[in-house]
Amino acid sequence: MTAGTLLLVDIREAHEWVGAGAIPGAVHAPRGMLEFYADPTSAYHRPEFDPERRTILYCASGSRSALAADTLRHLGYVWVAHLDGGIKAWRAAGQPIESPTEAE
Repeated sequence: MTAGTLLLVDIREAHEWVGAGAIPGAVHAPRGMLEFYADPTSAYHRPEFDPERRTILYCASGSRSALAADTLRHLGYVWVAHLDGGIKAWRAAGQPIESPTEAE
């Protein structure tokens, strides 16, 4: 595991990211692009994605992120998990939310 780093990934669609807010510090990677961003051999790979980095995915309620975490495991990510209950549970717990002004 890459020491001291955590990648928090919001896999919701752009309108959800902007409209409902996001967890501070999360990067946006819509579910349809996740494999492209996460695969180091892809032309669309984003450098913040590293199979050795602790990666936590979230969506609205936890269903999409659970499936996406499994997908990343198949791509060789060893320290991947998802936020059970998604951003809805995060918000219900009184945790901070930021309001992105545009999708990344």
